[in-house]
Amino acid sequence: MESLFNNFSSLIVFLHVLSAVVWLGGMIVMRFAVHYSMQKVDEPKIKLGRTLESLKRFFSMVIPSIIILLATAIIMIIALGFKGTELYSTVIAKEAIWIIMTVVFTIIYVRRNQAQKAFDKGEFPLAKQKLEPIASFLIPLNIVLGLIAIYLGVTLRGF
Repeated sequence: MESLFNNFSSLIVFLHVLSAVVWLGGMIVMRFAVHYSMQKVDEPKIKLGRTLESLKRFFSMVIPSIIILLATAIIMIIALGFKGTELYSTVIAKEAIWIIMTVVFTIIYVRRNQAQKAFDKGEFPLAKQKLEPIASFLIPLNIVLGLIAIYLGVTLRGF
């Protein structure tokens, strides 16, 4: 891992930061731009359909970002020798946050799929019920956690 990081450190750090930006930035855009613009749509069926489609496209960008983020984090933790140092607790805190975010993302993913199935069956109130916690609680939670994780990452790079 050390030679991999030594030979490709700029690329690895770039991919790590880019993945975090795509995930966090995507959630911010979904919550504060897409969500609010969808509120202007008067027809519930169209609003639900567009929301489901937006989330599906969001997932197609975020899932690879989560995988890249995890892989690059593992490479950096091992290659930079954080284990056993005073910074290791910060590394663990940062990675714990990303793990929690991944669990929350998984809940979002499952709820979106449940909403899609309900939508496809014409069960629009159920679809809406499945989607509501995503915008009202789950994405905002992940935004806050993501901001904390990025701050911790910046702190680690400053040492």
